[in-house]
Amino acid sequence: MTPLGKFSLRLGLYGLVFAYLAGDLFLFKGPLRKKIDLANPSSPEAIAQAKASGVVARVFNLQINRQQLDRAVRERLWIEGKTLESLTPEMRKTVRYAALDDLIAHEILRIKSKVNAPQLKVTDEEVNERLRRLLGRFTNKGEMETAMKSQGIPSEQDLRDRVAAGIQQEKYVESKIGPIAGVTEEEARKWYDENAKSLGLPERVEARHVFIATLNVPPEEAKAKLDTALADLTTGKKDFATLAKELSDDYATKENGGSLGWMSQARMPVDFSAPVFSLAVNAPTLVRTRLGWHLVEVTGRKPAEERSFDQAKEEILAALQAVKRREAAMRFRDALRQFEAAKIDVFHDMMAE
Repeated sequence: MTPLGKFSLRLGLYGLVFAYLAGDLFLFKGPLRKKIDLANPSSPEAIAQAKASGVVARVFNLQINRQQLDRAVRERLWIEGKTLESLTPEMRKTVRYAALDDLIAHEILRIKSKVNAPQLKVTDEEVNERLRRLLGRFTNKGEMETAMKSQGIPSEQDLRDRVAAGIQQEKYVESKIGPIAGVTEEEARKWYDENAKSLGLPERVEARHVFIATLNVPPEEAKAKLDTALADLTTGKKDFATLAKELSDDYATKENGGSLGWMSQARMPVDFSAPVFSLAVNAPTLVRTRLGWHLVEVTGRKPAEERSFDQAKEEILAALQAVKRREAAMRFRDALRQFEAAKIDVFHDMMAE
C-alpha cells in the first residue's frame, strides 16, 4: 500500500474512533459516558447509584449509609435510655434527622481534625482515662464488651480508635472556641447579683433514725417495736446507736448510729420531711411514712442563709463556662456546616425507616 493509502486508512480509522466517541458521549450514552457520569457525584446517575446502595447522605463525597444511620439512632436512644418502639412516628423522624446531623457534623469534624492532626495529638493516657470512665458505666468489662458489639464496635482496639478520634475532634473544637468561651469574674459577679437568692442555702436539719419497713411486717407490730425503743431511749436503757444497729432496716445508716446527716426538705420525701422539719432538736419522735415507721431525732438545725459571692464564685464560674462552651460549640458546628453546605448532600427520600 502506498504511503498515501496508509495515511488515508489511518485517517479513516481515527474518524471512526472519533465518531464512536462522539456517539458514546453525546448521542447514545455508551459505557464511556456512563463512567464519566458516575464519576461526577452530582450527576443523576451517580445519585441514583448511591441511593440504590442505601446511601442517605454524602459529606465531601464520603457516604453515610442507612446502616450507619440506624446504628446512630440506636446509640442516641441508648444514651437517653429510650427505645425506638416507645416513640411516635413523628418522634422517630425527629430522632433520625438529629442522628444524621450528628453523623454529618462528625464527618466534617473528622476531616478537619485529621487535616490538623499534627497540632491535635492524643496521648495513650488520655484514651485510657476516657476508657476508664466509660467502663465505670458498666458493672464489669464483659457487660461493656456486650454493649460494644450491640453497637457495632467489634474490638477494644476499634473502641480505642473511636475514642481517640473523638478526643481529637474535641481538641479541634476547643482550639476554635476556647478563646471565646472564657468567663470573666465580672460576668460571674453580674450573674450573682441577678441570681443571689437562688444560690442561698435552704433550711437544713441534722437527723438520725431507726427505721422498720412495713412491706412485710404489720404496721402495728413495727410501731410497737419502736414504742419500746423510744421508752428504752428515754429511760437511758439503750442509746440511739445501739437501737439503730439492733432494729433498723435502713442498712445504709444502721452501722453509723442511724445518721442521715444534714438534709434540706428537697432531699427527702414529703411524708418524711414535713414531720421531721417540725420537730424540736433532741426530741425523738415516732413518724409514719408510706414505707414504714421511723424513730427520728433531730440533732441540729441550720436556718436558711445566703451565700456570698466569694463562697459561690467557683461554682458560678464553672457553670457559666460550661454553658458558654456548649453554646459556642453548637454555633461553631452550625457555622461549619453552613460553610461546607456545598459539600453536603442529604437524600430526604432515603430517610424513612
